[in-house]
Amino acid sequence: MTISESGSGSVVLMDGTTAARRIVEQAAAAAAALKADAGVTPCLATVLVGSDPASLTYVRMKQNRCARAGMASQHVELPESATTAELVATLTRLSLDPDVHGILLQHPVPTHIDERAAFEAIAPEKDVDGVTSHSFAAMAFGEPGFASATPGGILRLLDEYGVELAGKHAVVVGRSPILGKPVGMLLLARNATVTYCHSKTVDLAAYTRHADILVAAVGKPRFIDGADIKSGAVVIDAGYNPGNVGDVEFDSAAAKASLITPVPGGVGPMTIAVLLEQTVAAATRQAARI
Repeated sequence: MTISESGSGSVVLMDGTTAARRIVEQAAAAAAALKADAGVTPCLATVLVGSDPASLTYVRMKQNRCARAGMASQHVELPESATTAELVATLTRLSLDPDVHGILLQHPVPTHIDERAAFEAIAPEKDVDGVTSHSFAAMAFGEPGFASATPGGILRLLDEYGVELAGKHAVVVGRSPILGKPVGMLLLARNATVTYCHSKTVDLAAYTRHADILVAAVGKPRFIDGADIKSGAVVIDAGYNPGNVGDVEFDSAAAKASLITPVPGGVGPMTIAVLLEQTVAAATRQAARI
């Protein structure tokens, strides 16, 4: 836990790197136990369409984390010209492969591909990134399934810092199907009162200024200024933009917030940690059915 002096007070930086390290260590121990008990090494398959440098970096990072945790990984790279049918066929093949326990489709995919159709080709029991309709419904109704990795990581980080959610007003800025919408569902399940804001919201600041918990997931650098944040709010910046900046203007927000996630080092590490943890869980469940 780090205290950063800012403005008239101090703010606690929510250290995702340290929290994520503990989750990965626990996942590694569970992976080792599964290998010893059942002869199964958890395997995460990553699929990338095209050669976007940032996406390549993210995929390599996930593969490296798998190796450090004693897990296996596969990587499939399709050309930029790949069709939706080709991508669906790849994901279907991986879903049927007994040696693959979790599947991650690196997103976004090229615009000519039907991303939703691709997500739905992932078997629910291998959807460790929580992107299918099945996983979203499970989150919404509190049924067994895998949470979306980034929203799941956000909830774990809030728990790490003892943030009480019940009865609090949570404002989510952004409504993407893999971040904004599911994080709102997870907050609602924990009895927060949730408001979604988006590109059609009129007077965004009128909502953010009343948020006890603010989740910025809009994908625009420094989009939310500290002047539009409630004093003492918990600020979760889930954005990651060129130049290592988030969706929140950090300095001005830190002057108002009680807790805030830095970028980088906040939400990002938690996403990968939850992804690995859920891959081990998927492998354990699949091994139990053999």
